[in-house]
Amino acid sequence: MRITHGNHPLVSHASAVTIGNFDGVHLGHQAMLQHVVDTARIRQLTPCAITFEPHPRELFTPETAPARLSNLRDKLMNLAAAGMKHTHICHFNNTLAHMPAEQFVQQILVDGLQTRYLLIGDDFRFGAKRAGNFELLQQLAPQHGYELAAMHSVTHNTTRVSSTAVRAALANGELDIAKQLLGHPYRISGRVAHGDKLGRELGFPTANIRMRRNKLPLTGIFVVEIHGISDHALPAVASLGVRPTVKTGAQPLLEIHLLNFTGNLYGRIIHVDFLAKLRDEAKYPDLATLTQQIALDVAQTHDYFQNSHTHG
Repeated sequence: MRITHGNHPLVSHASAVTIGNFDGVHLGHQAMLQHVVDTARIRQLTPCAITFEPHPRELFTPETAPARLSNLRDKLMNLAAAGMKHTHICHFNNTLAHMPAEQFVQQILVDGLQTRYLLIGDDFRFGAKRAGNFELLQQLAPQHGYELAAMHSVTHNTTRVSSTAVRAALANGELDIAKQLLGHPYRISGRVAHGDKLGRELGFPTANIRMRRNKLPLTGIFVVEIHGISDHALPAVASLGVRPTVKTGAQPLLEIHLLNFTGNLYGRIIHVDFLAKLRDEAKYPDLATLTQQIALDVAQTHDYFQNSHTHG
């Protein structure tokens, strides 16, 4: 998949385009992306997604912006897996925020991406003061030579599939519901970094991924599966949060203890799929009590995988 950036994309091919934040690339997003792929194939266009980085609310109201479901790497991987041949990243800054909607259409969609087919969600807004919407795009379509379509929301068991619904499920520890809305287990990917080696001292060595954002969509202790190390998923238990027993005011950390694996993972990019929540984070009076609790978490995780028969 080709990746371009900025406010002046230049391509040599006509495109079928969809636009969105695509946070989490849930079932609603996947339906839109599949529709663009199918249309592009029939009309011999290049399927292209436009996404915004960071999320617009992170620029306008950072204190109330929602927790990100996926980092940019995971988002791009999911867009490629959905069949996009090109993703254009619009860097959401003050310049883009104040760009009139008509200029966005002319500069990015028409001159830049040679858009011939455009699919948007039924509630999509863009441009300065959010003035751009379906009606404006429809008015501009004849002069710019693109066909416009809107896709209605996808529902699952009467719930509108949205990034907000996924966040709510994750925050409540309802990982099965999140999986149904996403079409796959919730995943965090990252590069394994050096930690403080405390887990090793306690008898439970961990692979650590530093979370770059302080806002997390979920925290606690979880049963997880690890992809990217071997040709099959590896069972593990993970802690995601700020480690209240060990530190105060710490940067969030994802700590993973693999059940049947020993080896050096430093510097490797791994993918962590969240399967079930065991408990919330808790502050323990001392490391001995913490160690006892970790042993219980590990035992519960062993039971989970034995009962699910996922691993033989």
